Amino acid sequence: MKYKIFFLAVILFGVQINAQQVYSKKEPFAHTFSIVARDTVTGEMGVAVQSHWFSVGNDVVWGKAGVGVVATQAFVNPSFGPRGLSLLENGLTPEMAVKSLLKLDDGRDVRQLAILDAKGNVFAYTGKNCIQAAGHIVGSNFSVQANLMEKNTVWPAMAKAFKTTKGSLAERLLAALEAAQSEGGDIRGKQSAAILVVRAKSTGNSWEDNVVDLRVEDSKNPIKEMRRLLTVHEAYEFMNKGDVAVEKNDNKLAKEYYMKAQELNPDNLEMKYWYAVTLANNGEMDEASKIFKAIFKINSNWKTLTPRLIKSKLLTVSPKDLEKILKL
Repeated sequence: MKYKIFFLAVILFGVQINAQQVYSKKEPFAHTFSIVARDTVTGEMGVAVQSHWFSVGNDVVWGKAGVGVVATQAFVNPSFGPRGLSLLENGLTPEMAVKSLLKLDDGRDVRQLAILDAKGNVFAYTGKNCIQAAGHIVGSNFSVQANLMEKNTVWPAMAKAFKTTKGSLAERLLAALEAAQSEGGDIRGKQSAAILVVRAKSTGNSWEDNVVDLRVEDSKNPIKEMRRLLTVHEAYEFMNKGDVAVEKNDNKLAKEYYMKAQELNPDNLEMKYWYAVTLANNGEMDEASKIFKAIFKINSNWKTLTPRLIKSKLLTVSPKDLEKILKL
């Protein structure tokens, strides 16, 4: 009897192996190109991806501050993300983590996986049955990987772009995606993209540990949209710094930050508004009035909001100057 049970287990196990070679809801079909990387100056770690698949970042992109980042793709095993990060937290190297995950995975031949840790150690794997063109390149503090590409020059172009691009880690990750698309990218086309950058060390507050977390779920040109979003993100980072400066009563510094935000996102009324508020608080009423007037003409709700700022001390002008603003 026990031999029959053993034989049945072997059959069931074989069926399971075959089942994992095809798309299922548990293992999303996300053929794609991606990059995992670490900034050697800041220590930040990031992962970026683009695919002709809806909401690709939901399954492919994983990261944790102070720990590492993971890209799991092709016939995706989403569990590789959290499990890979957990293995790193428990002291395994990226190579050990990748090999451990694949050893227990019957669908390893159709997987593609890359893991990078907080020290810049990185390891990548491309299953022998991943749809061509498929491959990866591991470099110093980064790895690029791709499958179902139009041609096999995609991931080398990504590696070159990452190594030669200057700027923040997010900028370099995006440059790698742009280079991949310029080489033809996914043979099916394009649809979604994601970029995640985490801090070198955890702050202890999970809501503060992501430096960049942007996703384009469905777009005719997701990388172009990601470029726009990254610019807006940078603008709002300057806005946040400006807000902190206001909290510290440093209106001069706040003005500088708000100005930089506007330069990156010139059509945003809210950025213009808070810049005008800062100018008014600095006593620069003439310049502030010009901006207020232009804003109020487009949307009068900003005028309605203005006197409400007095009580909270976000606007510190005299009653006379407030009256002038409200008459604009």
